[in-house]
Amino acid sequence: MSTHELQHTRTMRIPRSRGAVSGLLIIILGAWGALIPFIGPWFDYSYQNGRSWDWTAARGWLEVLPGVVAIVGGLLLLVSANRVTASLGGWLAALAGAWFIIGQSLAALFHLGSVGAPLSTHTSGIAIAQLGYFYGLGALILFLAAFALGRLAVVGVRDVRAAERRFERKRATDLDTDQPLSGAAGRPGQGLPPGSDTVPSGATQRLRDDTAHRGDAGLNRDAALDRDAARNHGDFPDGGTGRGATRATGNQPPEGGR
Repeated sequence: MSTHELQHTRTMRIPRSRGAVSGLLIIILGAWGALIPFIGPWFDYSYQNGRSWDWTAARGWLEVLPGVVAIVGGLLLLVSANRVTASLGGWLAALAGAWFIIGQSLAALFHLGSVGAPLSTHTSGIAIAQLGYFYGLGALILFLAAFALGRLAVVGVRDVRAAERRFERKRATDLDTDQPLSGAAGRPGQGLPPGSDTVPSGATQRLRDDTAHRGDAGLNRDAALDRDAARNHGDFPDGGTGRGATRATGNQPPEGGR
């Protein structure tokens, strides 16, 4: 890994915990915003007609769509270890929160329909419905997204140290997997394809073990040959094989030829 790659890793890699809490809260709020129009009527917390699971274009554009976008952004913040991807999730969540706040004001301009008015006739009930469906919900999502984006914009000391540890592990792995192979004759890369002089360290160790095993076998074979030669040149009593005596006699010139 080069110095440029190390600098890139320092700025791009982040711990997954960096946006985990914000992402989880944004997912919960996004699910609330997308589902509350359909389940709110069960406990008299609704807009317009008060019927549960009643689909309209206005609900789709102004409530379901930003809720789903917030969920996607929260998921990216929750699981991503890349600064760019997590930042994308933060911006998606921020857009979803902003749309919850201003969507009703722009609905007539873009002909998206209207969700109507809260069913409650009390001032407090109307305020709670508006906050829970749109303004307060959007403000919370926007705040959490901004908080996450602020944390993602900072390259902390922990990020730098984590990147340096990854760099050291990568360099150690490269050195371990690119060791030169020395054969029995001392030639590097023996037995490898042309142009290759390195092998993985595991293969190097196996070849060294095989070389040592062959060396031990050769020593044992030489020792056995020495023992056979000593027996063949020794004296044998009568009734023996006579091979040693025959060879000893055969190696001597005839008595008349001296």
